[in-house]
Amino acid sequence: MPKRGFKLKAGLAIAMAIMVAALLAPGGASAACRTGGLTPAAIDICTPTAKAKLLAGGELIAPVSAPPRVKAVIAAANKIRTKPYVWGGGHASFASSGYDCSGSVSFALHGGRFLESPLPSGPMMTWGEEGSGRWITVYANAGHAYMTVAGYRFDTSGDEGEETGPRWHTELRTNEGFVARHPTGF
Repeated sequence: MPKRGFKLKAGLAIAMAIMVAALLAPGGASAACRTGGLTPAAIDICTPTAKAKLLAGGELIAPVSAPPRVKAVIAAANKIRTKPYVWGGGHASFASSGYDCSGSVSFALHGGRFLESPLPSGPMMTWGEEGSGRWITVYANAGHAYMTVAGYRFDTSGDEGEETGPRWHTELRTNEGFVARHPTGF
């Protein structure tokens, strides 16, 4: 007859195997993370464990562990990361010679299939889900919008001495006066 400790360990192993299978199923990790009730060992699956890497030229490289749609947001933002700041840029169409704050964020989110058309900063205050996301958080108020993706800020307002326009930044700015929103599951 097996010892009681063996049965307990076997039961935990089976429960963990079922949980991992559910988390690895398409959409499983997002659903499991949203519902909560995870064991401390499983919580790591629900938070990004890797930060993106910013290259010297300003291009952001997504972590290998990032979901495909997050990688697509980063790739889209990289496409416009050297464009100039143009007020209203990116709102008549995603294709533009320059971008403003919400036009930049809209372009990047569109790349990840989170937006079908550009949004001004005001409507971004009610877009998506309330609060910070695991991978992507959009910060918006009536006059400005920016976002963080995989630990980096994508914003048109430059750090001191930098030119403006859509750029990746290592410095995270204060979010005071901004509403935090995120795409569902991200």
